[in-house]
Formats: sequence, C-alpha cells, structure tokens
Amino acid sequence: MGEVNIKVGGRNYGISCQDGQEQRVHDLGIYVEQRLNSIAQAGAATNENHLLVLTALMLSDEVFDLKDNIGATSQQLESAKANQNHEEEVAGAINQLAERIDQIAKRIQAA
Repeated sequence: MGEVNIKVGGRNYGISCQDGQEQRVHDLGIYVEQRLNSIAQAGAATNENHLLVLTALMLSDEVFDLKDNIGATSQQLESAKANQNHEEEVAGAINQLAERIDQIAKRIQAA
C-alpha cells in the first residue's frame, strides 16, 4: 500500500493509496489545493469549514458538468451510429434497385 503526503488548506495529510497510484493522488492533492486557494483568494468563505465546503461544492460542480458532457457526447455518438446504420441500409436498397434495373435492361435488350 502506497502513502502520499498532500497539503490542503495549509495542513499536511498522509493519504494511503494503491501501489502505483502515488503520483495520481499527489496530483489530485495539488489540484484540490489550487481550487481551495482560488476560492480563498476570492474571499468567498467566512471560515475554514466554509472554505472546505465551498471547495467541495465547486469540485462536485465540475464533476457534474463533466458527467453531463459525457452523457451528451454519448447521445451524439449513438445518434451518429444510428445515422450511419440508416445510411448503410439506404445504400444497400439503392444497390438492390440498381441490380434490378440492370436485370430489366438486359431482358429488354435480349427481347
């Protein structure tokens, strides 16, 4: 089990993580600290607890926005796949009609 020391809100925390995930946890800690500092600099919080809650809310908002974007992108991808399948069906039908027209033309020429 790995262990990483991160600093959030001016305090150090020892965080346990899976082996190999140390750099990821370290990077996450830096990101949280940056977001916390930006909220603190804006003067939006009245005390440390309020600052932590605001930071958690801001990070949650980012996660929700990303989930919404992923959902919209997935829907667009599904729609594109459906359109592609429809186009393939239309192309197949056109090819069948072209073959039938060729057969009719051959019969007419033979007559």
